Amino acid sequence: MKVSVNWLRDYLPIALPASELAEKISRTAVEVEGQYQPKGNMKKVVIAKVLSVVPHPDSDHLVITQLDAGEDEPIQVVTGAPNVAEGQTVVLAKHGSVIGDNKKIRKGKLRGELSNGMLAALQELGFEDKVAPKDFEDGIWVFNDIDAADLQPGEDALTVLGLDDDVLETGITPNRADLFSMNGTAWEVAAILSEEPTLPAFELNETDEQTSDVIEATAPAELASKYAVRVVKNVTVKDSPLWLQRRLWTMGIRPISNIVDITNYMLLMYGQPMHAFDLNALPEAEVHVRRAHDKEAIKTLDGVAREASADDIVIASGDEALMFAGVMGGESTEVTHATTDIVLEGAIFEPKSIRHTARDQSLHSEASMRFERGVNVEDTFTALDHAAALVAELADGQVTAGRVVAQDYTYEAPVVDVSVDRVNHVLGTTITAAEIAAVFDRLFFDYEENDNVFSVTIPARRWDITIAADLIEEIARLYGFDNLPATLPTGETTPGKLTPKQQLVRASCHALEGLGLNQAISYVLTTPEKADRFKLHEGEPIQLDYPMSQDRQQTRSSLLTGLLDDVAYNVARKQTDVALYEQGRVFVSDGDLTKRPQEIEHLAGVLSGNITERTWVQKAQAADFYVLKGIVEQLLKNYDFVEPVHFVANTVREDMHPGRTADIYVGNTLIGFVGQIHPMTAKEYRINETFAFELNLDEIIALPKHQGRYEAISRYPAVSRDLAILVARDVPASRIEEAIQQAGGKHLHDIVIFDVYTGGDVPSDMKSVAFGLTFINAEQTMLDEETNQTVDHIAGALAEQFGAEIR
Repeated sequence: MKVSVNWLRDYLPIALPASELAEKISRTAVEVEGQYQPKGNMKKVVIAKVLSVVPHPDSDHLVITQLDAGEDEPIQVVTGAPNVAEGQTVVLAKHGSVIGDNKKIRKGKLRGELSNGMLAALQELGFEDKVAPKDFEDGIWVFNDIDAADLQPGEDALTVLGLDDDVLETGITPNRADLFSMNGTAWEVAAILSEEPTLPAFELNETDEQTSDVIEATAPAELASKYAVRVVKNVTVKDSPLWLQRRLWTMGIRPISNIVDITNYMLLMYGQPMHAFDLNALPEAEVHVRRAHDKEAIKTLDGVAREASADDIVIASGDEALMFAGVMGGESTEVTHATTDIVLEGAIFEPKSIRHTARDQSLHSEASMRFERGVNVEDTFTALDHAAALVAELADGQVTAGRVVAQDYTYEAPVVDVSVDRVNHVLGTTITAAEIAAVFDRLFFDYEENDNVFSVTIPARRWDITIAADLIEEIARLYGFDNLPATLPTGETTPGKLTPKQQLVRASCHALEGLGLNQAISYVLTTPEKADRFKLHEGEPIQLDYPMSQDRQQTRSSLLTGLLDDVAYNVARKQTDVALYEQGRVFVSDGDLTKRPQEIEHLAGVLSGNITERTWVQKAQAADFYVLKGIVEQLLKNYDFVEPVHFVANTVREDMHPGRTADIYVGNTLIGFVGQIHPMTAKEYRINETFAFELNLDEIIALPKHQGRYEAISRYPAVSRDLAILVARDVPASRIEEAIQQAGGKHLHDIVIFDVYTGGDVPSDMKSVAFGLTFINAEQTMLDEETNQTVDHIAGALAEQFGAEIR
């Protein structure tokens, strides 16, 4: 929330610089995430009065203005502002001034006419479009006649517009919703500074006409624990005075009209959301709170036609639903400049329903945020009365007598006990009863103390305090966290270590990083279209009831969808050489939503573009299937499985290239796949040729592995033999390699495929595959006879299993 320090000074005598105040709030209450003055580096921006406006002789859209800026002579400015007129009071950026975005204004000639500055719009002074009033979206800012009467030409416009105010941006934690109001913030700062806040006062004058004769209101307690309305007649809807607009835009809210601005002012002051209806636009002279009918139509103030659900709370009149209660008003009863009579509503709605509506309709408003987290129940009707008094003052309205109260209850302040011993035991301090009492005095909590036990009465403005631990926290933060003693933990210490699963996961990540891949972290949630892609497991993804966005609706079934998003992100920014991996979990459900989904650890990687850069000694090497397969093979080799690893071509795996994809097996267990992303899928992601793999780490962890042990390097020379065979074309080389490994005996150290040949004198249904075999005997030099016998045994095994012929 944004906090205006100037506004805060209306409550408290604050002499501290804003930076010191921000530091105290951060150390004691909530984090101050930012502190700034809206004017930044702007200077030499003043109030000016337009003396004359004449057309530019050489332009059909420019005019020449003469301005009184408090100097001896008028200042001439050429402008294209469509709304400039004689007699207006405007904002002038003089020659040598600096405005928003550090833009410097210099005098110069426009179409031959001298211009000594610029007439400024609020956006040019750093205002966001969503905050600047809509009436001046396409032109310069013009003060209304009432405000202009109090301004002098040459006066500092930055001060007049409130841009020299200090603004604190506080990060409100869920338990401190009381700080979503200036009143609540004032109480908190008062406790920090040991001051007493002066809360705003007002005087409400009513007519003789009874509100109950004008309108009726009903509300069930389960939907609205408090609900009341007031009526103000004969209002004049117009712009708010400058002081009110200034407070709103400093706090990040756009001024709209005096009526709407007053309701927003109450929201900021009391933390109490309010709404104003056009009385004459109501279908009947009554309003009531009810559940919405399923698919009931409501057109909200943002102009969007929406369908309500049966879980929503609505405000209705007659048979018509007017608005989503506590979230956003409806267009049919909107207050406009034609409105003469209004109904002001003050209420507390059931928080869960408000949260449901805000999420279901994607309408997270300032009002819904406060109703979801809680409001001060004692301020609801006070804010309603205050708003009515301001409408009478600023809109010349007449307030009818009394409120129509549809639902109310009396706040019963809870009493929480806490002992001095308990406080010191929890905090490790020796705080005295007098020091604790001083903290409660600073908080303005009523209490009784008996035998070092405090019975504290909790005011309605601090609904976050319910148990003794909450009071201990209040004592700790106001006593000062820096004053708490620092102690080392006691107890038996044990050496920490990684579990076998953690060791394998970490080793896998290190191996892939050593092979040139960088780690990526993707969202667990994705779109329904992507959630089913690249699946290794049977099952359904999980649909979220309240997704945070349309792109985060379901749990992922594969890591590759996120990695391909990462590739697309990089390619869109001209980074075409991408090598990424991710380790994380996928989620699979059998469709029974009463059971938790299965969470499975996966490891995936992608290559796209070049894997080596072009240099003066070599060309760039593009990623391909064999490069990625080599990376996967090295990773699997590190695991040292008991059973052999083999790759089996898969022509039907969805979203993968049918001729360049293989499933990966350890023995008979499927552990993953490797291959090229299907060209149509790559086109959909707008990426180049990309290769990917995904492994089931849970299966890999469960598979038996050899126990790692040290083997000394042999002192005896290795013996090499080449073996070329003819086999059927459809026999995978990996299966041949497995057979060689099994038949080669304990001295077979390494197998390398160095040639694959088809054509020529090789039959069309056959292929020639040549292997390089390396033998090592760690105990003695291998004899040729022994080596030849082993090679013959291998050849016999290949002939028996595959019908292989030795070439």
